[in-house]
Amino acid sequence: MLRNCRTLTLLSFALFVHQVAASAQPQVYRDRVEPHWNKSGTQFWYRVDLPKGRREFTLVDAEKGTKVPALDSAKVAEKLKELLGRDVSADSLPIDELEFLEDPSQRKLIGPDGTFVWNEQAGTLTKEAGEPAAADMKLELPPRPSGSSSDDTELVIVNHLSFEVELFWVPAEGEARSYGRIAPNATHRQHTFASHSWLFRKLDGTNLGSAVAARGSNQWNLTQKSIDNVQRAEGRRRGRRRQPPEAMENAASPDGKWRPFAKESNLWLRSSEDQSEFALTTDASPSNSFRRDAQRARAVGMDYERTDFPDHIVDVQWSPDSQYLLAFQTTQVEERRVHYIESSPSDQLQPKLQSYPYQKPGDAIPQITVRLFRMSDRKEIPVSMDLMTNQWALDFQRWSDDGKKCYLLFNQRGHQALRLLEVTLETGAVRAIIDESSKTFIHYSSDGKFELRWLPNQQTLWASERSGWNHLYRYNLESGGVVNAVTSGDWNVRRIERIDEATGQIWFYAIGIIPGQDPYHEHFCRANLDGSKLTVLTEGDGFHAITWSPDRRWFLDRYSRVDLPPVTELRDSEGKLVCALETADAAEVIQDRGSLPERFVAKGRDGVTDIWGIIHRPKDFDADRQYPVIENIYAGPHDHHVPKEFRAGWGHQHRIADAGFIVVQIDGMGTAWRSKAFHDVCWKNLKDAGFPDRVAWIKAAAAKYSQLDSTRVGIYGGSAGGQNAMGAVLWHGDFYKAAVADCGCHDNRMDKIWWNEQWMGVNEGEHYAQNSNMENAHLLQGKLMLVVGELDRNVDPATTMQVAKKLVAADKDFDLVIVPGAGHGACETPWASKRRTAFFVESLTP
Repeated sequence: MLRNCRTLTLLSFALFVHQVAASAQPQVYRDRVEPHWNKSGTQFWYRVDLPKGRREFTLVDAEKGTKVPALDSAKVAEKLKELLGRDVSADSLPIDELEFLEDPSQRKLIGPDGTFVWNEQAGTLTKEAGEPAAADMKLELPPRPSGSSSDDTELVIVNHLSFEVELFWVPAEGEARSYGRIAPNATHRQHTFASHSWLFRKLDGTNLGSAVAARGSNQWNLTQKSIDNVQRAEGRRRGRRRQPPEAMENAASPDGKWRPFAKESNLWLRSSEDQSEFALTTDASPSNSFRRDAQRARAVGMDYERTDFPDHIVDVQWSPDSQYLLAFQTTQVEERRVHYIESSPSDQLQPKLQSYPYQKPGDAIPQITVRLFRMSDRKEIPVSMDLMTNQWALDFQRWSDDGKKCYLLFNQRGHQALRLLEVTLETGAVRAIIDESSKTFIHYSSDGKFELRWLPNQQTLWASERSGWNHLYRYNLESGGVVNAVTSGDWNVRRIERIDEATGQIWFYAIGIIPGQDPYHEHFCRANLDGSKLTVLTEGDGFHAITWSPDRRWFLDRYSRVDLPPVTELRDSEGKLVCALETADAAEVIQDRGSLPERFVAKGRDGVTDIWGIIHRPKDFDADRQYPVIENIYAGPHDHHVPKEFRAGWGHQHRIADAGFIVVQIDGMGTAWRSKAFHDVCWKNLKDAGFPDRVAWIKAAAAKYSQLDSTRVGIYGGSAGGQNAMGAVLWHGDFYKAAVADCGCHDNRMDKIWWNEQWMGVNEGEHYAQNSNMENAHLLQGKLMLVVGELDRNVDPATTMQVAKKLVAADKDFDLVIVPGAGHGACETPWASKRRTAFFVESLTP
């Protein structure tokens, strides 16, 4: 039965002290190089920020392979002292950036005191007329919700205000979370991710403004001018700006003679010359209409927030010569809505009933019929739908080069068939150019595993896992046959960076291509489209990201691991090392933590396959004692999830570890980006979640390190990880003793349609119930805390209440934590996070 809340004064106080201490975050230096190239693309400068406000400027000559100081800092400091009338330190020049000038012996120096021209040969420094260069950051209100990018970056925030401000992270859902205060004239460095949103607030609670982190450098100067010029966009909504319905209009034919429109659900045309109208169809109805409708986009999860189009807007495509009109007639289905109660709205005392469209597995989704019309006689040309039945999606792609054919992409519901279809306009004949099939699932929803690129000479590029690995294939559109495999081998193409049609080359990131390295490491590669001359352009043992010079003659290669701070190198376009640039200094992080996370590899359930994970030890780790083990799980099949790149901070993993645990993260079978066989373990089998591999991994780690107590193992996760965490104490309760399941989809029939049908197929048969935490709640062993935010719009919060009801019915003892006002990821709010840690302390420690 439900247990009462506990008083945890001492632990809560300890966590509070830890969180306050953590606001003075240890920093990593020399971890990023942002190049500023000259016009010829042969040289660049970059700046390195160091402890205590020190900074260095470096000049790199790519042709010569040299790296030297960009300035004689001592001489510049001496000259600045004369011009500014104050002491200037050579290792902390008041200069933010440099600028190349036509005279190579000169540099423009830009900083808060103005713009200066430094002549290296003459040793002179001249201040340019005018006000100091404006470097104020641009702020906006209200703050945007954070995006979902995994590209980590760093904010360097300088508070030029006369008062202290507080910095808040703005999550995608829920309340903003404080990340500490910034004193006047202080510099604060904050690890974050590109697209994450940050808010500045006065200590009295007044919002000053917000900004969104970008990829690369984020030098934010918070000034009074920034606040005075804050951009206000009341009522901003997420997503791109949309045209208002009243301004929408259907596209006219390319020759300008006709404009299509919907009238009483049928397809009509209007003459641009005399405004006369005529009907192309008479058989449509409100339930099967030519109206362009947003219901299909909402149904398949492309855009839950999309509102409907005006009644006259149609879904059509004109042939380039205006001789044919391709139209899509779409059925309407009952649209499911999720309802929830907002108990404590900010604008009123009484609660609100909220709802939003949300299709679930097995729900009907709109179906499309392709209709083709010849304009010369206004006659319909029948199009066979035999290759397009039971649609998940059917989308127009493009016209052929000669305009006599068009191409459609068909994804069959259940995701076992994906076809590129050709429609011949003259006859309406349909044939499959590419007919991809799988006995399990086609990972269409992944960027990288779905690739369709159009090439010259009637060719296309297509990604497939037919070989057991994700690779690229070149197809001939005329014959419908494979020209060649562009890539092959026991590794995966991760994503395409560029295709050069003129040279017939392709650049891409590959995963697992270097034997002996972590198979999740991404390396940058090049190959010819004919499948020849595969070249791996990066070398270091780590996870790589590259940045090209403007003319693509050189690139910066930055690589790291969780146990290796970033290394940055300059390489030429053939991958040859030009010079080493920076090796990051993580001494402060190591001193603060005592150690970095450790990578650990063990054999999985089959005794053959390597399973990779990492180990987080507590800050005050004592090698002479044993610690309970807590796994942070997320086994969503859409990706792999154990971090591979270096991080300065680890958030909840370290907060939990520092309460007296060893925290581990593992990628078991069923997750993506190993072999197809590795991935297929998840098919109609989400309850597996790689647990046999995870248990074997933890036991192997405990066998190597006596400090890991494998008899006291806990687990926690959110969303799909919440489903996994509860699953651990249902099906593996003999090993996992305690679990915290946050915002879990505890029955996949209750969750979003696109994500679940991708792995589980259509909701037919018994496999959904067999994988359901709710249906199997009576199997609970050990201790369980369920957490849910009442405003969750990602996973229906009712699924947590349903599994709780089943636990009550089975007379199981568990904790239920409902967080008012919180959305998805409620357990990462400060209050719930402390409850989670306290639960593990009570459940796994003597």
